Amino acid sequence: MAQKVAKVGVKKESGYLYFVDKQGDVSRAKMARGGGKKGKKSKPEKVAKVGAKKESGYLYFVDKAGDISRAKMARGRK
Repeated sequence: MAQKVAKVGVKKESGYLYFVDKQGDVSRAKMARGGGKKGKKSKPEKVAKVGAKKESGYLYFVDKAGDISRAKMARGRK
């Protein structure tokens, strides 16, 4: 089960991948199948400066509401 870390409210556009970068901010990158030019790589751009502190053992992501959430990583199970 995921828990909210920070309320951001980012509006998502199609063709972009939204993620939480190393600084704890929300960034986006153009997807490979986003309908753009072939072979052109774009740099990720910051969408919102949040500065969320990341804790080890958790996966941080941007949820459907555009907020930062985290879920416990499932590691080491057999």
